[in-house]
Formats: sequence, C-alpha cells, structure tokens
Amino acid sequence: MAQRFDGKVALVTGAASGMGRATCLRLAAEGAQIFGVDIDEKGLEETADAIREAGGQAETRVCDVSRRDPCFAAVDAALAAWGRLDVLANVAGIVRFAHTPEMSEQDWNLVLAVNLSGPLYLSQAAIPHLLESGGNIVNVASNAGLMGQAYTAAYCASKGGLVQLTRSLAMEYMKRGIRINAVCPAGTDTPMNRTVEFPDDVDGKLIRRYMTQRGFAQPEDIASAIAYLASDEARAVHGSIFSVDNGMMAG
Repeated sequence: MAQRFDGKVALVTGAASGMGRATCLRLAAEGAQIFGVDIDEKGLEETADAIREAGGQAETRVCDVSRRDPCFAAVDAALAAWGRLDVLANVAGIVRFAHTPEMSEQDWNLVLAVNLSGPLYLSQAAIPHLLESGGNIVNVASNAGLMGQAYTAAYCASKGGLVQLTRSLAMEYMKRGIRINAVCPAGTDTPMNRTVEFPDDVDGKLIRRYMTQRGFAQPEDIASAIAYLASDEARAVHGSIFSVDNGMMAG
C-alpha cells in the first residue's frame, strides 16, 4: 500500500469502532501516526493494539466530543504526543430515531452536540495547527444531510449542518493552505447501525426508501474515501461533499 501519510499525524474521532476504527487502521497502514479519540476506552485500546500489532503507531484519549473543552484538550494532547497535526477526521456520530413530536430535548441536544458541535469544536482547535502543516479536515456527514429521512429529524439536521459547516469553512479558508471536505456515506455496516432502535408504529416503506439495492457499505469503504481526501492526491479537492452511498443519491 502506498505510504501517503509517512511523517504525518491524524486525529480521528469515533476511533473505537466502525468507520472511525477503519479510518485509523487505513491511515496507519499508509504511514500515519494516529491519535484516536472516543468515549469508549476499551474500544480505543483495541484499535490502538490492532495498529501496533500491524507495525503502526497510535496514541489514544478518552474524549466526549459533545463538549468544547475536551475537544480542545484532545488536540493539545495529539500535539503533545506527536508534535504536529496534519489530518483531522471527524468521524464520531450518533443517531436517534423517533416520531418527531415525541423526540426528547435530551436526544435532540445530544445528536446535534456530537454530530455538529463536536466537529466545530475540534476544527476550531485544530485549524491553527493545520495551517502550519498545510493539512486538512475530513468530516463524515451522511446522505441524511443531503435528503430528508423519516423519523431522524435531529440526525438530518445535524448532518445537513455538517455539510454546510464544511462548505462554510472551505470558503473561509479558500485563500489559505488548508483543505476541508466531507464524506457522505449511506447505510454502512457499523455497530451504530446494528443497534438502531426504531420507535413503535414506524412505516416500514419509508424506512426502506433509504436502502439501496447494493446493500450496506463496509467501514473500510468509507475509510478509503477519507484516506483519499486526506492525502496529497486530493490536493485540488476543497469544499467537496463526496457521496459514498452505493447509489443512494443517484435516484
């Protein structure tokens, strides 16, 4: 595998499982020093062990990305561990299904905090260092940020917001040496999607509208897209909203 990330440092959120773990493994396999963050300490340890067993380098930190101070502290810790920062991959995310009138204030606030506020806080902390290194940000949004989906008002709002945050930052830094892009997966075989709980009395026909005939992607499929966008091969890609969705947005 080409060593596109030799000498580079990547901070990856959601690193304990799913797309986040796959991204850590992919970037490490291509030479990156990984700083993985998540709220799941055991999962983080498993990710770091897998990287080290494969000959890579990894450090981790338990971090609640829904809160500003821990996000800033995570960036500081990454710099303390590796001395620089080249890639910020905002992969962490959560979803809560609900009939919208019954959605709790707690769930609404949590989904927006993790999926939208977290990437903002981490970007605020990371951008000064990414400007120094000529680095980049890759946000993981969703097809739900590009289309309406039933029973996921908070998730759609958060991912739509992340798409627009990506575009806004890309415009703000149009004349500076940093790139900011987003990946939009559709259904992906991750622990989050395997443990989704639907509310009572959902309309199954509405749910099935968000499933393509090609089925679920694998976390590694999303990681490969993130790796491309984070690499120098994508030097002309800035402000892109890149769908990796098995054709979801084609119809």
